[in-house]
Amino acid sequence: MIELYETQRAMRNMRKAAMQRGVIAILDVGSSKIACLVLRFDGNEHAKEIDGIGSLAGQSGFRVIGAATTRSRGVKFGEISAMAETERAIRTAIQAAQKMANIRVDHVIACFSGAGPRSYGLEGKVELEGQTVSEQDVGRVLSACDVPDFGEGREVLHAQPVNFALDHRSGLQDPRGQMGQELATDMHMLTVDALAVQNLAYCVKRCDLELAGVASSAYVSGISALVEDEQELGSACIDFGGGATGVSIFMKKHMIAADAVRIGGDHVTGDISMGLQIPMATAERIKTFYGGVVATGMDDREKIDIGGDTGDWEHDRRTVSRAELIGIMRPRVEEILEEVRARLDAAGFDHLPSQQIVLTGGASQIPGLDGLASKILGHQVRLGRPMRVHGLPQAATGPGFASAVGLCLFAAHPQDEWWDFAIPVERYPARSLKRAVKWFRDNW
Repeated sequence: MIELYETQRAMRNMRKAAMQRGVIAILDVGSSKIACLVLRFDGNEHAKEIDGIGSLAGQSGFRVIGAATTRSRGVKFGEISAMAETERAIRTAIQAAQKMANIRVDHVIACFSGAGPRSYGLEGKVELEGQTVSEQDVGRVLSACDVPDFGEGREVLHAQPVNFALDHRSGLQDPRGQMGQELATDMHMLTVDALAVQNLAYCVKRCDLELAGVASSAYVSGISALVEDEQELGSACIDFGGGATGVSIFMKKHMIAADAVRIGGDHVTGDISMGLQIPMATAERIKTFYGGVVATGMDDREKIDIGGDTGDWEHDRRTVSRAELIGIMRPRVEEILEEVRARLDAAGFDHLPSQQIVLTGGASQIPGLDGLASKILGHQVRLGRPMRVHGLPQAATGPGFASAVGLCLFAAHPQDEWWDFAIPVERYPARSLKRAVKWFRDNW
C-alpha cells in the first residue's frame, strides 16, 4: 500500500508537471473505439490548484486543440487482450490528435472500463492533536481507515474521502481550519484487477508516452454526464460501452459506488450477426441505421436490405423486417439492463434521496432504450451527453464521448484522493498494510 501510495503520487506529480508545460493528452481505451483528445491549459488558471471537492463547475481552464478516434483493436470487455494491436490503435489515435493540434504530447491520462471493479466503504476516526484541523490531521484520519483485505492481484484505482465529520457535525466537505476534538471520515475505495492496469500502463509506455493518471470510465462518465443536482442528490450513471457497461453512483458530488457489467453494444451486434448470418461490419451498420428495442405495427412492413458479397445471389439479396431486427436486439438489451439493476440493488441505490438514472455511452443511442430502461430499472431515466467542456469538435459531443470528456475534467480538477495528503509512515494501519504491501511488491 505504501508503494501504491507512492506510484499514484508520482502520477499526480507528473500530471502537475504536464499541466505546467501546458499540454496533456486524454486517452479513452474502449472496446469499440479509442478516443484521444489533446488539451492545452491556458494562463494560470490551472496553476491555482482548486482545494476542496467537487470543483467541476465553472471555467475549466483548458481548451481541446486536437481530437481523434480510431476503431479499437485488441480490447475486449474493456480490457486489453492483444497488446500489439492495441498499441497500434493507440498510436494511430495519438498521432492523428497530435497532427490536428500541431504539437507533440508526452503525457497521457487514460481511462478504461471493465477490470472487475469492486467498491468498499471505509471509515476512520482520530483525536485531534491541536484545536483546529490541519492538513496532517486529514492525512492521519485517512490513514486510520481500516483497509480491507481485497485479495491478491487487485489494485486501488480510486480512494476518495467522501465525507468528513467533526465531533457531532457530519457532512463536511473540507474540515481544514475548523475547530473540534475528534475527526472522522468516510472513504470510498475502488479496486480493480491489477493486470488490466499494468497492461494499459505497459501499452502506453510502448507508445513512448508517460502515464500521468488512470481513472475508471464509469467514474469519469458520471462526472461529465450528470448535472450538478444529480451529483448532489443521488443518481446513477450507466455508461453503455461496446464491450462493457459501467455503473457509477454519485451522492454529494462524490462517487460512492462503481461496478461494471461485462456485456455491451458489441454483444448486440454479435447477436444480429449470428441471427441474420451476416458479417459483424454489416451487423453494426444495420444496428446503427435501423436498430431499436420497441416494435410497432409499422415495423413489420419496413424491410431492410441486408446485402452481402458472398457471390450467392439469393443470399445477398435477402431482406429482413425491422420487427425481426428488434426481436434479435431486445433480449440482449434487456439482459444488460437486468444485470445493471442487480448491481444497483447490491449497492443500495434504493436508499438514496433521489434516484435519477442517466444513460450515456455509445450504445445508449439505441432508439427506445430510455423507455425500456425505466420499465426494467423502475426509476426516472434520461439520456445524457457530455457537458461542461466548451469548444469540443462536433464529433466529440455525443454520448459515446462521455468518458473522454469526463476524463478532461478529471485531468483539470481531480477530486481529492487519499494520496494527495501526506500520511505519516508510523500512522499506517499495520495489520491491513502488511498484506497490501506484500501484494503490491509482488504485482508491480
